[in-house]
Order: sequence, then C-alpha cells, then structure tokens
Amino acid sequence: MSSGTYSAELRPDAMLRRLVLVSGGVLGASGVALILVMPFNAMVLIAGSAAWLAYSGWELVGVSRGYARCRRLRVTAGGEMKLLDAEGNWRAARLLPCSVLLRRVGWIRGEDSEGRQYAEPVRGSCRESDDWRRLQVIWRHIGATT
Repeated sequence: MSSGTYSAELRPDAMLRRLVLVSGGVLGASGVALILVMPFNAMVLIAGSAAWLAYSGWELVGVSRGYARCRRLRVTAGGEMKLLDAEGNWRAARLLPCSVLLRRVGWIRGEDSEGRQYAEPVRGSCRESDDWRRLQVIWRHIGATT
C-alpha cells in the first residue's frame, strides 16, 4: 500500500464526547461556585457569575456543534486529514498542533476548510482495531517529521 493511500479512519466515541461535555458543564458550575465565595459585593458576584456562565455555555455549544459536524476522521500517512460531515461528504481539514495520541486514547485537534476548529476525543486498541494500529504508525511518522 502506498503512503498516499495508507490511512486510518476513526469513528468518534460517543461516550468520550459526553464525558467532555459533562465535565465542561461541571467545571462551569464549579467556576460559578468559586466566584460566589469571593469577597466582593453582590452585584459584582452576580455579574461575574453571569459572565462566566455565558462564556462556559458558549464554549460548550461550540464543542457540541463541532461534534455534530464530524461523523468520522481520516488521517493519512502524509499527515492530511479529512472529516466526514453530517451530509456524508468528506471535507479537507488540517491537523493542528497540541493533538495528542497515547496508547489507548487521544485528543485530535483539527481545523476544517472554513477555519472552524474542533477537538475530538478518540480511543481504541491496536489488538482490536486495524485503524487504531494504522493511526499509531501514522502518528509516529507525523511526529518524526514535525
């Protein structure tokens, strides 16, 4: 198989996506709790809490929309990436720095052709998935060239 066609295709993990969204909600609520114990007057605390909730909500909606736009990821040996959107079309994307791939889990950051960034939690096992094994090989190659 040539390096141009050697690729790994991953289906996003629904449980990891839910974990990210729930932990974001919990951390957003924790931020409000921390703001409310600060030694400021009530108006500042209310304004700070409202601003924090708005920001946290905005971020969670953005993450959720990113998840809705991505049905599958494909990473090639050359480091190119494509996303399968909700309509079933493969769209070009760019792999961003700060992506991490460990032995069984990963956090893949990307940017689609329209400039929207997203982060996708993934997991797998080399023993159970040929695509996960190929991704591990591709990741070693990408890391050696950057």
